Order: sequence, then C-alpha cells, then structure tokens
Amino acid sequence: MKKWTLIMLIIALLAFGSVIGFNLMVKGKIADAIANMPEPTSAVTAMTVTPEKWQPTIDAIGFVEPNQGLTIANELSGVVSAINFENGSEVKPGQSLIVLDSAVEKANLKSKMVQLPASEADYKRLQRLYKQKSVSKQDLDNSEAKYLALKADIESLSATIERRQIDAPFGGLIGIRSINLGEYLQAGTDIVRLEDISTMKIRFTVPQTQLPKISKGQTIHVFVDAYPELPFEGKISAIEPAVFYQSGLIQIQAEIPNIDTKLRSGMFARVAVLLPEMTNQFVLPQTAINFTLYGNSIYLINEVTEEGEQIKRVNQINVEVIERNGNYALVKGELKADDLVVTSGQVRLSNGSKVKVASDDALTLPATMPKL
Repeated sequence: MKKWTLIMLIIALLAFGSVIGFNLMVKGKIADAIANMPEPTSAVTAMTVTPEKWQPTIDAIGFVEPNQGLTIANELSGVVSAINFENGSEVKPGQSLIVLDSAVEKANLKSKMVQLPASEADYKRLQRLYKQKSVSKQDLDNSEAKYLALKADIESLSATIERRQIDAPFGGLIGIRSINLGEYLQAGTDIVRLEDISTMKIRFTVPQTQLPKISKGQTIHVFVDAYPELPFEGKISAIEPAVFYQSGLIQIQAEIPNIDTKLRSGMFARVAVLLPEMTNQFVLPQTAINFTLYGNSIYLINEVTEEGEQIKRVNQINVEVIERNGNYALVKGELKADDLVVTSGQVRLSNGSKVKVASDDALTLPATMPKL
C-alpha cells in the first residue's frame, strides 16, 4: 500500500512539473518575441506650418431688423370698401392701402360745404353793417361764431374721411393681409405688415472690456442660417452710451445693405466684428490640437537617424490657443516656420513615438456623391 502511494505521488509531481515547465517555456518564448518585435509605427497625417494672415474678430449674436417696419392698423372702425395692394408687393410712400367706407361722412361734408357760402356771405354782410352801426356787436359775433363753427365741422369731417383711407407711411415690402373686402374692422385691428428692407439693421451686445476695440464705421460680417457660408458686410452705425449695469454688456447697432433682399427681419444672426488684420501668425486645424484641462498641445514630426536609417518621431509641445474661427485656431508656442505638425491620428501617440506620414485624401470630399 505504501509503495502504491509513493508511485502515485511521483506521477503527480512529474505531471505538475511538466505543466510548470511548459508555462515557463511559453512565457520565455513570448518575452523573446516581444523583445524582438519591431517598434510599432503609427500612421498620421501632417501639415507644414507656414506663417499666414489671421483676421481677429469679436463674435456676438443678434437678430436682424428692418430699416423701418410696422404693422398697419386702422384708427377708426368701419367696413373695408377697398384694398389697393397685392400681398407681398412693393409699395411706394403715400400709396393708398386700405379704404374704409365713409359714405355718411362724405354726405355730411357735402351738406356742410353747401351751407358754407351762405354763412360766409352773411358774416361779411354783418361786418359791413356793423361798420355802419346798423347791427349790434352781438349779432356780428353770433354770425362769426356760426361761420367759424361751420368751417371747423368741414375740417373735422375732411380729417375723418382722410383717416378712413390708410396710406403707406414709407415705401417697402408689404406682407400678407389679414382682412378681407367688406369686413367690419374694430379700431386698432392689425391689417398687414410693412417693412423697408432696403437696408437692414442688427443689434448685438459685447462685453464692456471690448469697447476700446469698437468704433462707429467699423466693418462687421453677419452670417445667418439661411446662407451659412455667405457673409453679409455691414458697418457699425451706433453705440449705446451706457453699459447695462446688471450684465456689463453694451449694445451695438450696425447697418447692412440688403441689395438682394436675402436678409429678412427676425433672422437669428452670428456677428463678427472685424479687428485689424494680423500677419505672420501660426494657424492650425483644430484637429491638430489636443485640448485638455491641463493645457493644449500638438505633436511635431522630426526626422532622426537611428542605426543608419532615417525615421520620423514626434515631439509633443504645449501651445496657447489665442482665438478660434471655424475649423482653425490661432496658436502661439514653440513653433517655427516649416515645422511638420500632426493633424490627425495622434490618439495613439506619445512623446517620441515612431510615425509615418500618410496621405489625407480620405478626408477630401469627392466631387460627386456615389449613387446607390
């Protein structure tokens, strides 16, 4: 029995020993393979840094307004007897837009006008008789009062008739009317929108710290969602004299020529106030910059000679992002002209990594989209 137990123990030791030996051999082979593996080379895209011009801006947001704009409404109540415009048409200053029925007023005016010559003649006759002391001063005063009251009634009726005809206070583009022919309108009913859009205005606010950089006549570029790539150029026309104390912002107004009438009031707009252009600046795509809480950095590609072979390695440097504009950023740091900067593929890089520069054609959009 003891002999059998000894044999089993020897067999178990041999089995465990072979397993341990095999694992040690595998680990050794793996270590040798890793030690003899070639250094990995990461594919990146790159660009050569060249000094260029940069247009600094002060960015803001605002809403487009017309040069002049109002909602036409009626002062007096009445029935619409005429509509003298087409929806969406151009109107001229003083053009008749809406006429309310004024038949009663016109009849009363005609009645008063008929009475006016007799009343005037009676007043003048009493003036001559008063000079001859044939009538009393009271009779003359009564005649004068009757004559002047009649003239005042005529002026009042004429003004009432004029107020029943609504004219365009200025020229511009008229909107879609909200009333119909024959409709009875209460006083103050909104009829139609009229706007002068030959020149548009935009109001926006900037921090008071930027006030020294802003002046009347300064050029701005305005971008709207309807034409995102088209800048509308305008000029600053007014600067609010007071800073809003609760926010520290100051309001600016600019005028924008609207020759093609592409701008419409109410459009949300992004404003860029153009500052003096800067030269010899380093501008990089934002994809080339590693943005972190601890600072921003980029990778420079340097050629080095190792074992008689020319290879490329990266060197990470810190940069300061001064300003951004679209996909590009103005940076400052230990950059020199003709430096080669990694623009994509830096996720797997670290300081000193070996790289190869690949073509970035994959990032270029095709001329025509493929058909399904």
